[in-house]
Amino acid sequence: MKNSIQVGFWEKLARIILKNRITILIILTALTIFLTFQWKNLAMTYTEANLLPKDHIANKEYQKFLDKFGEEGNLIVIGFKDRKFFTPKNYAAWNELMTGLKKSKEVDLVVSLNDLKKLEKDTVNEKFVLAPFIDQSKTLNPDYLKSVQYDLFHNLPFYEGLLFNKQSGSVRSAIYMNNALVNTAQRKTFILENLVPKINKFEKTTGVDLRVSGMPYIRTINADNMKGEIGLFIGAALFTVSLIFFFFFRSFRATFISICILIVGVIWSFGTLGLFHYRITILTAIIPPLIIVIGITNCIFLINKYQQEIKLHNNQAKALQRIISKIGVSTLMTNLTTAIGFATFMITGNDLLFEFGLVTSINVISVYLLTLLIVPIVYSFMSMPNEKHLYHLTKTYISTLLDFVENVVKNKRKVIYTIYGLLLVFSIIGISQMKVSGSLIGEMPKNASFFKDILFYEKEFNGVMPLEIMIDTKKKKGVMKASTIRKMDELQNTITEMPELAKPVSIVNLVKYSKQAFYNGNPEYYQLPTSQEQTFILSYAKNATKNSKDNLMKAYVDSTGQYARITTFMKDIGTDEMAKVEKKLHSKIDEIFPADRYEVTVTGKALVFQKGTSYLVENLIESLIFAILVIAALMLYLFRSFKMVFASVITNVLPLCITSGLMGYFGIPLKPSTILVFSIAFGISVDNAIQFMAKYKHDLLQNNGKIKKSVFSALRETGISTFYTSVVLILGFATFTLSSFSGTIALGGLISCTLAFAMFANLLVLPALVLTFEKKKAKSEDLELLKK
Repeated sequence: MKNSIQVGFWEKLARIILKNRITILIILTALTIFLTFQWKNLAMTYTEANLLPKDHIANKEYQKFLDKFGEEGNLIVIGFKDRKFFTPKNYAAWNELMTGLKKSKEVDLVVSLNDLKKLEKDTVNEKFVLAPFIDQSKTLNPDYLKSVQYDLFHNLPFYEGLLFNKQSGSVRSAIYMNNALVNTAQRKTFILENLVPKINKFEKTTGVDLRVSGMPYIRTINADNMKGEIGLFIGAALFTVSLIFFFFFRSFRATFISICILIVGVIWSFGTLGLFHYRITILTAIIPPLIIVIGITNCIFLINKYQQEIKLHNNQAKALQRIISKIGVSTLMTNLTTAIGFATFMITGNDLLFEFGLVTSINVISVYLLTLLIVPIVYSFMSMPNEKHLYHLTKTYISTLLDFVENVVKNKRKVIYTIYGLLLVFSIIGISQMKVSGSLIGEMPKNASFFKDILFYEKEFNGVMPLEIMIDTKKKKGVMKASTIRKMDELQNTITEMPELAKPVSIVNLVKYSKQAFYNGNPEYYQLPTSQEQTFILSYAKNATKNSKDNLMKAYVDSTGQYARITTFMKDIGTDEMAKVEKKLHSKIDEIFPADRYEVTVTGKALVFQKGTSYLVENLIESLIFAILVIAALMLYLFRSFKMVFASVITNVLPLCITSGLMGYFGIPLKPSTILVFSIAFGISVDNAIQFMAKYKHDLLQNNGKIKKSVFSALRETGISTFYTSVVLILGFATFTLSSFSGTIALGGLISCTLAFAMFANLLVLPALVLTFEKKKAKSEDLELLKK
């Protein structure tokens, strides 16, 4: 009864679609125009990806830090390693560069060689004064600049690690962007239209190679590169799938219809992003090419079915009706499973993945409806396909492939299961070797100039990714107590000894510098004051920086004096190494800061991202399990057979295992980009299983319950579409490897790999399992044939 209702519904739907062709086309055109207008809301993201839910403890701690000290990712560093820099010509160009940047409204503070301040003792007024380090009237004298170079590297330990590396001779400047502008479009304007041209001018004038880094700069250049790749992905995906489509179907009109559907799908995907006012991120940027690659499979199924029907009975009206009534339900199920694969990202609790999952799943269903409507409507206005268009259905290589598959399934099922078992064992061994990794810069293009600059700063200054330690003394003005300063110094010594971290900066540095200044700038006195010196020297220090705009250290103690901040930078280390660093820091913190008197928090963008990676791994594994269960439930609803559902699921879990194993063997870690592979790949790969099972169920009714006949007739008909769609998907996702982003390359390559294994699993393993599960019925059929 249920089947008759289903068939009746789809036949009725087919009549409605074909009867109201013009009205439907007008509605689709109006909807496309509406979504095109939503493009005006599109904009690139200006912040890093936060992989944790807003209510996660790490996010709460980070937000508390921001509330006290403001945006910590506002530092841009410009440096060089060139001993020939200290010449009048080069210094003048440097002075011009830094002065120009300081005048920019986007910049709050510049700490640079040309206007460096040093503490000097004013014995008359009993205070320190901030005096210029360089006498600008003498900078035309080469000998004076040489003395400046010596003085910098030997007499100013306060700035060591912050502005210069004594061992290698590298020097850098610190540019602090306005906190209110660092996460807005003005950051992009400043960097691309102000900072970069000025740097290019300096390099051209002096021949000195400048190294530029810092999170605002990295994020801007990275986003600009990402924006440029969107067009590349869309163009490459369209070209690849249309070329393969034409190669298979040898029909210009079928290819043209498909391209038009895909272009409308791209318009709708961008329109959906604009409608929801979502920013374009590294994830949402790949939605349009994803829709192209996934959408072409709908075109293949429907057009292939239409041509098969024409070849069967040469009746266009019946063929158009049947591609909706016969293929409609199975393609709906395949698109639902694909959409579910993406929708599972919505339950991770992460905003970035929620947006990606929501928009992609909506557009997967949208492009399905678009194809279901446009293909029969457009073909209804056209003449019937001729023999040239139908020739691909009888191509020798397709027939040879299907003959081979049928022979193996019929006679060598033990071989199939043996290979399956060996691959499973191989995969499990590889999975045991998988590692988790993730970093803020790990997904960035390795061949980009800014990435090379990151490596420069990792070598010279131990990295550019900020790591923050916030100390709550639980008392106003508790930071300046001698005991607190000593504890902070002890913690900073531990940080200095850790090779993964850069030299830390805090109020402790200023206190040490104050003692050096008190002793007339002698660098041997760059140390904490003794208890006898403490009161006198600190009173000098307070007066030295009072109401001074150039006071760098004002950012390291809050206005109440209750909270202190220790800032360091870290190298691009993996999640495992970061966990070790964090453990070591917490161990030292617990040792020297009593919990009843201090509350110490380790935070920063780099740490939040690392924790986000671990969180994502745990939650996306749960999401994958959830996706498998939901898809299995949908298949159970469709097929009403636990055996068939079990066969389909275990068939398509194997490719996921193989891909995981290969990741383990080749050292490809689990990280945000590679974690996404599994839910996406499973949702797509199970589509071919559903097509086969739907056709098998239909043929079972037509053949009076004959198992073998139904299995092989279903394999014959769906095998062509399985082969076509798999090849298109494999090569379509392979276009993502054209990216310069390692995460996108991994995503495309691993999904292609998974779908390649899934194609052979659905062609060989699935029909073999169906015959095995129905072994008794198949044997009885063979006995009946023998009796006859």
